Amino acid sequence: MNWNICVIGAGKIGQMIATLLKGSPNYRVTVADHDLKALGEISRLGVSTKQIDAKDEAGMTEALTGFDAIISAAPFFLTPAIAAAAKTVGAHYFDLTEDVAATNAVRQLAEDSDTAFMPQCGLAPGFVGIAGAALAAEFDEIDSLHMRVGALPLYPTNALKYNLTWSTDGLINEYCNPCDAIVNGELVKTAPLEDYEVLGHDGVEYECFNTSGGLGTLPETLEGKARAVSYRSIRYPGHCDILKLLLNDLGLERRRDLLKEIFEAALPRTDQDVVLVYCTAKGKIDGVLREKSLINKSFARTINGQVWSAIQITTAAGVLGVVDLMRTGALPSKGFIRQEQVKLTDFLNTEFGQLYRAGDVTEQNKAA
Repeated sequence: MNWNICVIGAGKIGQMIATLLKGSPNYRVTVADHDLKALGEISRLGVSTKQIDAKDEAGMTEALTGFDAIISAAPFFLTPAIAAAAKTVGAHYFDLTEDVAATNAVRQLAEDSDTAFMPQCGLAPGFVGIAGAALAAEFDEIDSLHMRVGALPLYPTNALKYNLTWSTDGLINEYCNPCDAIVNGELVKTAPLEDYEVLGHDGVEYECFNTSGGLGTLPETLEGKARAVSYRSIRYPGHCDILKLLLNDLGLERRRDLLKEIFEAALPRTDQDVVLVYCTAKGKIDGVLREKSLINKSFARTINGQVWSAIQITTAAGVLGVVDLMRTGALPSKGFIRQEQVKLTDFLNTEFGQLYRAGDVTEQNKAA
């Protein structure tokens, strides 16, 4: 069964999603946005476009009629309006948001829906939740699950050792909003930028700290089962201290508009990036305390003759893998769908989930 999909948002991730869908025999794709210049970039990819205004409820509903599924790659604050339009036209709904309030709005829409609503797809939240749930399922009794993700420049040159690779609004949300976690068996909110740790991989040292949104609904699913569950962002050493200076000492946590302006003016974008997923779980198997890790490291690569960044590829593959599973009937077709309902092996076997296989360090180590 072929699906007709509308991707809302013609930015970097929307372009990647459209390119992958265009290359598949199972989908027809249209990209919608209010920005004609951005839509021009999509047209050059050979993809159909529509100009819409997410603030125009009637116009957006008319524009989305006839699609099997809607993927929102738009800013998080547009999520409730786009999801409501998807429900009105009877389309399945997917998005990339890390914003907890926006996700809660989607959950409410899903309660009496005849179609599926699956927010928080992509990388983190998204793939990391699928991977973390699979890792936890390997234990008879799960004690702790710690998930860490970083989208980093390969060649950092500034003091933050960071380049913009995705949504600036989403990045600031991660740094400023409360974080879901399980601590001592209780579902709690923790402070961003705290629970600092240092880890290494392939001879490179990284730092990790709490950030918001990356866990999705996994803490709810594991509440009462695990003693500790956390999500932390991976950065190069020194990043966290500078963030605390900017956000706390200089008060920019209260001036997110100014912080966004500073980041976008001072931090260049790069396609030379790496995405590192580093999950660790501890628990009992056959009565013995064991620890297991899942590590995935993805780089930029050429697809259809064009170089795409690692964050574009992993985010687009994250959402399209679950879209493909729903199209083929491997996921429920109505109501609210969680990332942890997806089986990792099923995901990796989709035409889009296979893009993660090249970065599967854990499997490469097994083969070696």
